[in-house]
Amino acid sequence: MPGPKDLDPSSSPRALLGAELRHAREKAGLTQEELGAPLFVSGSFIGQLEAGTRRMQPEYASQIDELLRTNGFFQRNCRVSGKSRYPDHFAEAAEAEAVATTIKEYAPLLIPGLLQTEAYARAVFRAYQPTATEAVIDELVEARLARAHLLDDPTTPLLWAVLDEAVLRRAVGGFEVMAEALGHVGSLIRRHRIIAQVLPFDAGAHMALEGPVKLMSFTDAPPLAYLQGLGTGQLQDDPARVARYELTYDLLGASASSPEASLALIESVAEDYAHEDQP
Repeated sequence: MPGPKDLDPSSSPRALLGAELRHAREKAGLTQEELGAPLFVSGSFIGQLEAGTRRMQPEYASQIDELLRTNGFFQRNCRVSGKSRYPDHFAEAAEAEAVATTIKEYAPLLIPGLLQTEAYARAVFRAYQPTATEAVIDELVEARLARAHLLDDPTTPLLWAVLDEAVLRRAVGGFEVMAEALGHVGSLIRRHRIIAQVLPFDAGAHMALEGPVKLMSFTDAPPLAYLQGLGTGQLQDDPARVARYELTYDLLGASASSPEASLALIESVAEDYAHEDQP
């Protein structure tokens, strides 16, 4: 594994905690594995905290303060780094996503959040929370669109999405919303900003039938996998599990249509929606 890069402590609270954790650990003469052992976490997990790809939780902060004799520094400051505009189950994944160099995502039902238009995102959140106020929905949509600014950079992160055909066929928000949403995905593909493939219905059974998976890789930390369910989500860093999800994604890509054929299908379905024909 490559050596850790220097973090700018002023860039974010997580970067500050990561830099301070690395400094305190090295001052104590401990390896990442040695610090992780009494916390019952892997050395890779400590490395992810130091790299700023994972958020420090309060229960770990108090133990780290005790082990490294840092007089409550991490416990005090993890409260600041713990603030997020995202739901609790997704906050860590969003923070990791923001510093990932590569993002690979299989989407079985919905256009991935990073690729959604405002109207599409609004329809999704309204379906999730049918009795929420407009202010709540506006806040959720704003946070989702803010995430998409990751794609303002012309090259990083590399984003590769495999979309189940159901993503194209489910008329989220109605035909007009879908025409715009799929047109946006097609535009990102044509601008060579993302790679996208469609997994057709006739591909049959596959390894990811139980739900979506997102894989993230980093320059200075081990890869992560994010699994999401109904109102829940979990980051996975166990190397064996992550390797299993990487194999799953590779097989999905092998079963999916080529990027060229996928683009043609996406644009064809978008045109059908634009003409108000049932795809």
